[in-house]
Amino acid sequence: MSMISGIQGQLLEVTVVCCNKLKDTEWISRQDPYVCLEYGSTKFRTRTCTDGGKNPTFQEKFVFTLIEGLREINVVVWNSNTLTYDDFIGSGKIQLQKVLSMGYDDTTWPIQTKTGRHAGEVRLIMFYANANNPATSYAPSYTAPQPHTPMYSAPSYAAAYQTPSPYPEYPPHSAAYPPTPYPPPQTTAYPPVYPPPSAYPPMSYPPHSAYPHASYPPPTQDYSYPPGPYPPRPY
Repeated sequence: MSMISGIQGQLLEVTVVCCNKLKDTEWISRQDPYVCLEYGSTKFRTRTCTDGGKNPTFQEKFVFTLIEGLREINVVVWNSNTLTYDDFIGSGKIQLQKVLSMGYDDTTWPIQTKTGRHAGEVRLIMFYANANNPATSYAPSYTAPQPHTPMYSAPSYAAAYQTPSPYPEYPPHSAAYPPTPYPPPQTTAYPPVYPPPSAYPPMSYPPHSAYPHASYPPPTQDYSYPPGPYPPRPY
């Protein structure tokens, strides 16, 4: 039985670290490389390293589901273009015998042009957790980036805050607010808008006797009936 049999459905972690000494496909500006991985029907692509030139860095991890009998991964490096088709830089094959048997592989793999010329290198780190013969004494030359941990620890809010009082406490007015730079207005500094009632002389009225009494002559017409006799009233 093979040492690396029974891999069907197992997981293989592949980290694309970087590329070295890539063939330059640009004449004026720096090229923008990216890496494609293909294993069976599974395909992955890294992000484009803008202005990566000949030595782009990626640090991207992908997880493949292994297939029994398939022991290599195809790798292709391209240069991304905006107005034209992407430029082919080089391709190669990644062998899985070492990682499947030892559980770990940190190797730089060469890539070639379509005519077989050397086009640079691709560095991959592969990890297989179910290796039958893991290398216990193997010290990896690369440590995968760890999640960012803050430089400070969050304060304990339970200890920093006490039980709030149901009534808010406010500092005294003199402590909370600085004294105003303007002196209070003096009441004597401004004349009253209206003079007091004593400023006006009292209004005098002539006595009642100063007005003459109106005298009216007695009526001269006598409205009494003349003396009788009166004729009897007919009925």
